[in-house]
Amino acid sequence: MVAYGALSALVLLWLGVRLARAPGNVPLRTVTSMVACLAVAFPFGLAADHGAVVAGLPPMISRLIQHGVLLLGVYSLVSFFVFSTLDRRSARRRAAWYALPLLIAELVLIVSAARTPPGARTNDHSVPTVALFFITADLYMAIGFAMACVWTRRYARAAAPRVARGLRVASVGLAAIVLANCVFIPAIALRWIGGADSPELVSRAGAAETVIGALAASILLLPGILVFLIGVTYPAAAMRLAATRIWWRHRREYQQLAPLWMALHTEFPDDELQRVPSKRWQDALQLRGTHRRYYRRVVECRDGLVRISPYLDPAPAGDLDHHELAGRLARALASHSAKRPVPSQAMPVALPVGDGLDADVHELVRLSTALNPTGAS
Repeated sequence: MVAYGALSALVLLWLGVRLARAPGNVPLRTVTSMVACLAVAFPFGLAADHGAVVAGLPPMISRLIQHGVLLLGVYSLVSFFVFSTLDRRSARRRAAWYALPLLIAELVLIVSAARTPPGARTNDHSVPTVALFFITADLYMAIGFAMACVWTRRYARAAAPRVARGLRVASVGLAAIVLANCVFIPAIALRWIGGADSPELVSRAGAAETVIGALAASILLLPGILVFLIGVTYPAAAMRLAATRIWWRHRREYQQLAPLWMALHTEFPDDELQRVPSKRWQDALQLRGTHRRYYRRVVECRDGLVRISPYLDPAPAGDLDHHELAGRLARALASHSAKRPVPSQAMPVALPVGDGLDADVHELVRLSTALNPTGAS
């Protein structure tokens, strides 16, 4: 229960940040609404389970709020698929039709809660109004989650790999929730019917319903909700993890290029693209703008190598390893500092073996490490 409440709150916070950046995104709005309903239902469900009065609300009203927002969350999930697959006008019309069963179910919950005797426990399914309350809620959720599960599996087949994995995980959670609700309904009916007979049947029916309900909740319902929330967040979380790995690699290579950049910058300070210099400790601690500073440092290193290349010894660079090239570069920098005359023709330096920026940076890092084997940051 604690894991469910904590995870739903974290997912809601994450979706809320995304929704604030794109308030016009209707599918995102419906998913956020669904997770918000799961998060809001959690504390009211705890209060109802313990028979506590919260803010003057009796336990049955807390139960009503819990299931009322859960049904709204199921409707939001169905609306997500409707607005994701249909045009805006058709989606609104379809969502309006789907709202009718929601209104009927909510009215049944309200009437059942209002007619429940004040002293009855909120999960005593031998009380007819309580049993009707739970059967209505579980039936609506079973149908809504089943529809969502079918749609999820269907769209996973055509989605991008990362999104497809998330949808498949979410569908497993939805299937578990549907199974749990399908188990709850006959168990509640058993308790309801048993409650109308002898005290011995009442006791047996109550014990059976308690065991079945506890097993379904612990094995299917709560794990299903957790798996569903994990599946919903997986695509964006995986994308963020991949972006974090790239950010870390750029930051590390940015620091590894420091010896080469510093040597070239000392001789060619005008090549620096950033006109406001930063202190070395600030550069090491700064976390924002990593990609910008990384690309800028790569460009500046390449520009510096082009300018220093006429001062290099005439031996072909391709025939030397990076330590020998680092020695030639150090002598070339000394020659430039001494203003010795050299031909103006540039020559290639530390050319990458493969294509692309990564191959180029790899060569620059090797040369930078050879310039300063102890490293610098």
